[in-house]
Amino acid sequence: MAGFWGRRSREEQERQTAADEHLAVRARTAIVTTDERIRATEDELGFAVAELGQKPTEQLRLGLSSVKKHMAEAFELHRLNHDEIPDTPEELRTRNARIVQLCDWAEEVLDERTEALQAQVEKVRGAPKELERVQAEVARLRAQLPNMRAASDRLAATYSQSAMQRLRVDPDEAERLVDFAERSAGLAERRGQAGDHAAAISALEAVTETLRRAQSVIDGVDTFEIDALRAEGTLAEVIADSRGDLVAAAEFGGVPAVAQAMSALEKALANVRQEAAGSDPFSDLVAVSSANSALDEAVDAARERAARPVPDLAHVRHEVESADRGIEMAKRIIEGHRGWIGADARTNLAEAQRARTELEPLVGPEDTRERAQQLARRSAALADDAVRAAQRDIDSQRPDGDDWGDWGGFGGPGRRGYGGQQGRGGGMLGPVLGGVLLGGILDDIFD
Repeated sequence: MAGFWGRRSREEQERQTAADEHLAVRARTAIVTTDERIRATEDELGFAVAELGQKPTEQLRLGLSSVKKHMAEAFELHRLNHDEIPDTPEELRTRNARIVQLCDWAEEVLDERTEALQAQVEKVRGAPKELERVQAEVARLRAQLPNMRAASDRLAATYSQSAMQRLRVDPDEAERLVDFAERSAGLAERRGQAGDHAAAISALEAVTETLRRAQSVIDGVDTFEIDALRAEGTLAEVIADSRGDLVAAAEFGGVPAVAQAMSALEKALANVRQEAAGSDPFSDLVAVSSANSALDEAVDAARERAARPVPDLAHVRHEVESADRGIEMAKRIIEGHRGWIGADARTNLAEAQRARTELEPLVGPEDTRERAQQLARRSAALADDAVRAAQRDIDSQRPDGDDWGDWGGFGGPGRRGYGGQQGRGGGMLGPVLGGVLLGGILDDIFD
């Protein structure tokens, strides 16, 4: 057994020794690679300063200074690993791990800073071509200004002022933007020749954004004209459809809602300008479409009403009265036997009363009368359920083998109830339940 543990300990020690040797190789390689990277970055910084100036290269210079400061610690740790003082494996392992950590961090910092600087260098080197491109773009947009102005004048003569407000651009604005872009391009050229590359890049970026806005303004005129033509085409289709809808809706002209919607649509059609000059196809399309939709909704409602007639008001009131009688019966039973009635009967009565309260404002209007009839029937059914549940609760309170004739109401078993008569409780409940059942039968007959 001792041989097994000894062999396992030797294997673990061999693995640790191999790992330490690998870490030491990594530390030596990393410190050499990072030192070479620092030297190469210093050379790149010198070229960048000559090309861009001090300010654009400031971040790389600060990062390089911080890296060199921390790498001094890595060199010191490497020196301690190879001096004449013996070191334990743990000390060597800790130092080598720290060296690798410092070198990795230095590589990350230099990568980040040099990538950011490289983007600026590419902008500066590409500035001459970018300047040529924006100058050509300025010339192209300036050549489009006369056509834009002519198109704008033509649209102003065709459409109303309210329609032209949707354009929200004018040739003067486009011309001002092109002039500003041309001046900015000239400034970028002069700054680049003077060696102020940062200012030249900023001016070129301003030119690019201004040209984008100018192009958007010029395109806005064409876009408006296309949208106006589409609106005119759609308006013609909606007008034709609306006239057909007016003919079809005449069948329900006697319905007030339909008659009002027909009048509104006819008014909207009359307000549409037939001549092209001074028209507003956008507003006309919205007005006619809205009126057409309103007429469709009114006709659909009239058709639905015709397919499902409104319940007769007298019939609905009869059902409400039936529900009131049922609720009153249930209330008398529950209030007369408060100590005996459970939760089911009380809940059904409360629900019946709630349904009765909800239906009251719905009886008169035709649109809600059917809902009122449904609530009245539900209220009556719940009241009937309350009476039946109360009967079960009262039955469960009397002793076994007793009957209603021997149960003396509030007097208790074998006693006389109010009025001194035996069987008074049964004598009261029988007619009540009979009334409820009779009311239900009558409701079914009237339905």
